Amino acid sequence: MPYTAEISRTNPGCFIFLVDQSASMSDPMGTGEVTQQRAEVVSDAINRLLTELSVKCAKEEGVRDYFHVAVIGYGHNHVGSAFQGALAGRDLVPLSEVANNPARVESRTKKVPDGAGGLVETSVQFPVWMDPVTNGGTPMTRALGYADSLVANWVEAHPSGFPPIVLNLTDGESTDGDPTSAAIALASHATADGAVLLFNLHVSGSGGTPVTFPDSEEGLPDTYARLLFQMSSVLPSHMRSYAASQGHRVSETTRGFVYNADITSIVEFLDIGTRATELR
Repeated sequence: MPYTAEISRTNPGCFIFLVDQSASMSDPMGTGEVTQQRAEVVSDAINRLLTELSVKCAKEEGVRDYFHVAVIGYGHNHVGSAFQGALAGRDLVPLSEVANNPARVESRTKKVPDGAGGLVETSVQFPVWMDPVTNGGTPMTRALGYADSLVANWVEAHPSGFPPIVLNLTDGESTDGDPTSAAIALASHATADGAVLLFNLHVSGSGGTPVTFPDSEEGLPDTYARLLFQMSSVLPSHMRSYAASQGHRVSETTRGFVYNADITSIVEFLDIGTRATELR
């Protein structure tokens, strides 16, 4: 069975987040009075995930480098690192350095149970590594090519490790050509444990019923949603099992794709898409 390689400090895993930073990511999402820019929702979700990864990999001596992480933004004429602060301009960064170098730590309000069936607001510390950016077009083909270079170098250096996982979060059609060839090239890299995994989350502005982790194009409303589905890798068995435990219907051909995502779907997409084997 592929995708079973042990992840350790000597054989770490690799996550690459591709984040659409085009102008349309400034559009709101949410319902009623609770709305945020798409870019804000996505950046908050990634910042939260980086915190959770750091906690998951923390031991007495500090955060262990079980993973290296890149956050790549693409919008207008820019494709490159979306890290802010001390990590600005860097691509794949060991997790311990990520954990120790947020750009800043914000105080945010969170509602928690009060012990009597109600909720009470409390202040929490929220580390921030990337900020929401919205500008210009959607150079997705270039972004996939950028990830291709990172993945090729990683696979060469870690030929027997768990394959890199690339998560692409976008709300619009590629403005620099059909990204299919770039996606195929990216997913053609492989370690001895399996091919690179490419997952896509489509934060659509065209409406329609949300579709999470489908195994066919049925129910996808337009050509672009179907294209992103076709670009997405099939979920490995352990990710399918976890998705099923979270209430998703899955099959052996379920793909790492979500359409018309809401805030909850974005968080679940990142959670399921970054599930790897047990850490050692």
